[in-house]
Amino acid sequence: MKFKEYDVIIVGTGVSGLYAALNLDSSMQILMLSKRELTLCNSALAQGGVAAVMDTSNDNYELHIKDTLIAGGYKNNIDNVRILVEQGPKDVKNLLNYGVDFDRKQDGSIDLTLEGGHCRHRIAHHKDSTGFEIVTSLIEGVKKLSNVTILENTHLLGLTKRGDDFLFDVLHEGKHSYYTTKNTILATGGIGRVYDYTTNSAIATGDGIQFAYNMGADIQHLSYVQFHPTAFADHENRECFLVSEAVRGEGAYLLNCNKERFMHKYEPERKELAPRDVVSKDMMKEQKETGSDKFYLDISYKDPEFIKNRFPMIYNKVLEKGYDMTKEPIPIYPCQHYLMGGIGVNGHGATNVKGLYAAGECAHTGVHGINRLASNSLLEALVFSRLIAEDINKNNTHRELGTLEADYPSPDGKPLPKGIRTEIRHIMQRSYFVVPDYVEAAKDIKRVTELKNLLDNGGFEVTPDYIEAKSLTTVAYIILSEVVAEGKEKGII
Repeated sequence: MKFKEYDVIIVGTGVSGLYAALNLDSSMQILMLSKRELTLCNSALAQGGVAAVMDTSNDNYELHIKDTLIAGGYKNNIDNVRILVEQGPKDVKNLLNYGVDFDRKQDGSIDLTLEGGHCRHRIAHHKDSTGFEIVTSLIEGVKKLSNVTILENTHLLGLTKRGDDFLFDVLHEGKHSYYTTKNTILATGGIGRVYDYTTNSAIATGDGIQFAYNMGADIQHLSYVQFHPTAFADHENRECFLVSEAVRGEGAYLLNCNKERFMHKYEPERKELAPRDVVSKDMMKEQKETGSDKFYLDISYKDPEFIKNRFPMIYNKVLEKGYDMTKEPIPIYPCQHYLMGGIGVNGHGATNVKGLYAAGECAHTGVHGINRLASNSLLEALVFSRLIAEDINKNNTHRELGTLEADYPSPDGKPLPKGIRTEIRHIMQRSYFVVPDYVEAAKDIKRVTELKNLLDNGGFEVTPDYIEAKSLTTVAYIILSEVVAEGKEKGII
């Protein structure tokens, strides 16, 4: 088989992948693989904004670091937190060079808002669709680069390491194509589709984590899963619309089934502005106390025009669902949202596999600890993808590119049995939602192990459905293995 050679191959076209491409040396030939259209990614769904110390007269690095550590339960990698916070502002400012349109104050300065867990106004935003604004701006920047080739609607079916070379088998426009590189950046996003309900996009199936795991990369703290407290309560759809943290930052109240505020009982000082994991767990306590899973978010006491102008996307989305947030509370409920664990990397985004890097949600830099602080995700995506690019630039040898010939296994095989992905989602929703159910996890890990062995050794045809089933099952296996180990340490199982 002939493999076309590139200097760098980037898997994923969210903020991490795009920003890495923009920071790589223009002399290098780069291939970017997008599972679907370029704008379908978790980055584009980010509403709140990007956190950074932009107003040094009212904010400083130490305060941002402290907020990040508190939210993360002090389980953060402090060295990487410092990198994140201290280098972040220059990357946020650099977004302006790509045309990112942050909201402005009357004096022309960037309008910084407040979100849960932050002690200062430090969130730069574009209305309530910051991620989409950044992604679309960076896409335009990347498209201007003559050294970058982008393949959309491309499924990664195989990624293996042979010596110093990574071998790629991708399905593009119904045909298999083969590529090779010595530098691979995985920017494949999260794992949301391992749950019945998630705020994540359809592509978030943990593919990059599965491929890295099977190449021997360290996978760290995959059970560090964040459940956002204010997803729109719509159990008719697997993908739940997120009602941004920024709504609470602007003063929205959390209400129980009786339309009464309750956070003061659990968090008398921070109330609605407590970190996400705290709020989600407190909602579970309130559910137990009231016997109802009905919760609401209410900002209707604010000026209607302010709400419409500050949150135009959210306003229109919930209006489509039959609720006017300027006049009434809207139904919300916790939902899987983000992964803090992932492919283990150092301060330059490098894994323990030579030439393999990971950035964004699929990576574990350790900056988030056990719970991500609001709007630190886009910041992490920017800072560490740039550092990856700098590391590759520094080590680039400017060699001649051509083709590599190598044997590669046939993708042919048996049809994939139906229902595996659905079963995995049900298992994860049952075993680990907000608070792990250790006893249930100990039962379910046996079935997940069976499914993993089946997919690994069953001789199935390698298709996009097969890869997603294998990815979800691998992710579930790693998460539940960690949960069961924790349950044994606590003497619960």
